[in-house]
Amino acid sequence: MNFQLIGVNHVSAPVEVRERLVVPESEVPNALRKLSQHPGVEEAMILSTCNRVEILTRTSNGAVNLRAFLQDYFPINLAEYDKHLYEMREQEAVRHLFRVASSLDSMIVGEPQILGQVKEAYASARALGAVHSQLDQLLTRAFAVAKRVRTETAIGSSAVSVASVAVELAKKIFGSLHGKHVYLVGAGKMSELAARHLLANGAVSIFVANRTYDRAVQLAEKFNGEAIQFSQLYDTCDRADIVITSTGAPHAIFRREHGELFLSRRKNRPMFFIDIAVPRNVDPELNKLDGIFVYDIDDLQQAVVSHVADRTKEAERAEAIIDVEVQRFQERMQTLNVVPTIVSLQDHLETIRQAEIDRVRGRLGPLTPDQEMVIESLTKGIVNKIMHTPIHTLKTAARESEATTVIDVVKRLFNLEARQAKSGGDSGGPWSKD
Repeated sequence: MNFQLIGVNHVSAPVEVRERLVVPESEVPNALRKLSQHPGVEEAMILSTCNRVEILTRTSNGAVNLRAFLQDYFPINLAEYDKHLYEMREQEAVRHLFRVASSLDSMIVGEPQILGQVKEAYASARALGAVHSQLDQLLTRAFAVAKRVRTETAIGSSAVSVASVAVELAKKIFGSLHGKHVYLVGAGKMSELAARHLLANGAVSIFVANRTYDRAVQLAEKFNGEAIQFSQLYDTCDRADIVITSTGAPHAIFRREHGELFLSRRKNRPMFFIDIAVPRNVDPELNKLDGIFVYDIDDLQQAVVSHVADRTKEAERAEAIIDVEVQRFQERMQTLNVVPTIVSLQDHLETIRQAEIDRVRGRLGPLTPDQEMVIESLTKGIVNKIMHTPIHTLKTAARESEATTVIDVVKRLFNLEARQAKSGGDSGGPWSKD
């Protein structure tokens, strides 16, 4: 398994670091193409969310300098961010992916959004041909593991979400949400979820502004709300008590001067900004204004700590499942290493069997169908008995460190190396890259 991963997440880096390394959805295809061309990278996937940016690869042989890719791709001095980066290889990378997909590495353990985000990243990479072999098998298994964790544990029950925590914070600020107005800036899934929670807790109306107006209209219709042209954002935002931002803008769209304008129009009635975008949509300077309260994704993380203590036992059960699944996947990948030798051995002995039948057929004379069946059954039985021990030995050795030695011995005993060389090796087979 030549799997290698590098990244940052909500644990290793604050939002001001993560927003410098984010890969916007529109830029993922281009980033994947460049990553696929990086020396030593055979397969690749990029997972970029508000809480993490991770690059997962399968390399051709040994470690690849993925830091060099990051330095080339992002206009930053990577040395300044080195302490926030983590790198994992082989089994450690497999375990990390399983934990991420199962929401054990999430800011809010058990939240369901991350699995969908991993699936979207996988679909994008697969569509571009960046995932096609062992990485495909790894990700497919990660999805199955995530399903098992959610089925066999209560990790996702009574799920605390960023949206639900934001509602609780809003309640602390306003006392009650009854009669409050909500403004969605950006029509992302997280902001939609937050809006649902706010309406369920008494908010009366929803305004939606999005750069793509049709998307704003679609989302507004879900809540019987009002869609607003993005160009009218600053003229209308003061109508809201609670503003939820989740756009893909590369810079802050709300700055201090906007906050001062809104407060003036609202006659200093308070406003609550929930900024769940990375990069952040709201300049932290707004938080210095009396009457404006700004919470970004990291602030929400701190607020959820008290909500997840009761999930410790379920998380422990989930971790035990991950341990088992990582071992199973490793054994499966090791077993796959011996498959080409087993197939080659089967082909070799089948060729000998057919050749021997053809050689004696002339001396046997005309055969009845029943006699042909007996010869087929007899010779296949002999070949299967000959193959049983080496195949069993190969499969057993695949789980041990001696796999390479046993493969070499079997190839030499049956002269499979010479056979592969004569037939052009494995270049045309499905195992050639693996």
